[in-house]
Amino acid sequence: MTVSVKSPRAPLPPLGEDEWPDTVEVLVMGGGPVGMTCAIMLAQRGIDVLLVERRDFVFRFPRAHLLNPRTMEAFHDIGVAADIYAATPTHDRWRKAVWYTTATGPGRYDGLKIGEVPAWGGGPDADRYRASSPRAFANMPQLRLDPLIHRHAVAAAPGRIRARQEVVGIRQDEDAATVSIRDVATDTIREVRAGYVIAADGGRDSAALLGVELEGPRDMREVVNYHVSLDLSAWSEPDALLAHFLHPGGGARRRGTIQALGPTHYDRDSEEWLVSVAGWMVEGDPDDEKALFDSIRRMLGLAEDHAITMHSMTRWSYNGLVAKRFRSGRVFLAGDAAHKHPPTGGLGLNSGIQDAQNLCWKLAAVLDGHAPDALLDSYQAERRPIVAWYTAHSLENANRHPPIAAALGFGEDEEEGFRNLGVFVSDTPEGDAMRARVEAEVAHNAHDYSQLGVEAGFHYSAGALVPDGTPVPGDPSDPVAFHATSRPGHHLPHVWLDSRTGEDGSPLSSHDLVVPAGLTLLTSASAAPRWQEALDLVAGVLPVAVVPIADGDAAWTSVREIGADGALLVRPDRKVAWRSAALPGDPSMVLDDALAVIVRGGDAPAEDPAEPFLRRIRAAASVLVQ
Repeated sequence: MTVSVKSPRAPLPPLGEDEWPDTVEVLVMGGGPVGMTCAIMLAQRGIDVLLVERRDFVFRFPRAHLLNPRTMEAFHDIGVAADIYAATPTHDRWRKAVWYTTATGPGRYDGLKIGEVPAWGGGPDADRYRASSPRAFANMPQLRLDPLIHRHAVAAAPGRIRARQEVVGIRQDEDAATVSIRDVATDTIREVRAGYVIAADGGRDSAALLGVELEGPRDMREVVNYHVSLDLSAWSEPDALLAHFLHPGGGARRRGTIQALGPTHYDRDSEEWLVSVAGWMVEGDPDDEKALFDSIRRMLGLAEDHAITMHSMTRWSYNGLVAKRFRSGRVFLAGDAAHKHPPTGGLGLNSGIQDAQNLCWKLAAVLDGHAPDALLDSYQAERRPIVAWYTAHSLENANRHPPIAAALGFGEDEEEGFRNLGVFVSDTPEGDAMRARVEAEVAHNAHDYSQLGVEAGFHYSAGALVPDGTPVPGDPSDPVAFHATSRPGHHLPHVWLDSRTGEDGSPLSSHDLVVPAGLTLLTSASAAPRWQEALDLVAGVLPVAVVPIADGDAAWTSVREIGADGALLVRPDRKVAWRSAALPGDPSMVLDDALAVIVRGGDAPAEDPAEPFLRRIRAAASVLVQ
């Protein structure tokens, strides 16, 4: 297999404010975090990219906030992670989720704590999260994350991040997509020819323009979100970032959730809050600010005159949607344009960034002449089953609160619920038994807040990789347990290397050895010359950098799962594409065969690998408590 190979690219030259290119290699529609991350990833590779966003770049609502280790790895690669860590909480006490009746109030059972679980790599989870990745979990509300990414996008692609430009048409031919763009201010329409298009617009325009159907249940539960300033310093909970509220007045239903937004404190002294109130909690006119504030005060147990300042609000509904196709000719769907699911588990933004990371290295490889267009088909093969799994898992997480209410004895009879709270707080055998039941149901929320197997353990079973027939380690259905492995399709195991340090003397992770373009072949120092000789005989495919690791590096030896003269072939997104337990008799032939499979995007599975997760989505939706 031979494809033309281009020279390394120079940085993108800036575009003037009134300068519009006739052609670009990639056009990104949508200026949210997924679209902007795509623009940065491509621009840093020298890919000619243009991003258009139909709105301005004034970011008004908090939205997502949890950034898991795999996402922070991607942000580290593009130079964004350090800024995120610098702006997030400096302590780890925020890493837990709690359940209360209310935050405060005059009643006997107001402000009663029901339970808590460690979350996002905190408490007893800290060691295993640290072992999974060199990058820590972070918390940054999207209200502040988006401007940060925007600054990096503008710097990486100067003049190429355009606001108030709406895509109104996409025509495709064999060579390119012609994108019609309307200037929102002037109503002028211009056309740009793009080799490829990334639709990261949340599906607002792309769904209609492309006719791609999203399958799954819609509008399952209504939620009203408020971004407010609110004094909760009287709350007895000193540290938690996130709290859920269950109350006899709500029966089996959760009343809502609050999340500290900082920007200085991420605990009860937070200056701003994201308050999510179940739609049924709003009594009276839903457009009346008093009715909205009353629902907040009632949920939190606040006095009628407790001051609240509204910054913004939004209404939305739970969906469990996955696009049937992630590719439509030269257009690729990413983020919410391709999948929509509840926030339980915090997987929405994270999965979108992982879409970007998966897609952009492949686009760069194709545009650089290192791989055929067929490699891009592996984007759907790899990402669609993962986001279907995430969607199912998120919906299942959303059903983990009613069992807590049931263990408390909450139901249709509010007075009986209060009597059962009396049992819950009593120093009696019945109280002991109830507390044990409640604690067990709260602990089941580890599937939401300690879900390292989902966050770090997602892997691809088909796509741009060569399966080796070995079984998936552990129980793939366990969302909590994480098993580091070098099995193809899985993430490269992370260890701090004994034998390698950075230029500043700091330790290097095995992840730090992966090159940003092409593939990385990791092997022992003694075997590296023979692998390099073999690669020198293989031409015209994805470039491969041989990176040796000292033979005696005990940390690496403990996780590599191959022999001393074996090798791992790793993609820029740190997924293992192929492995050889030992040096084969004819390594150049074996490598040539492996690279041929990888660049064509692997073999299509006989059955839709997303279907089992689509069934789980439907099952979880059918029992979702309103």
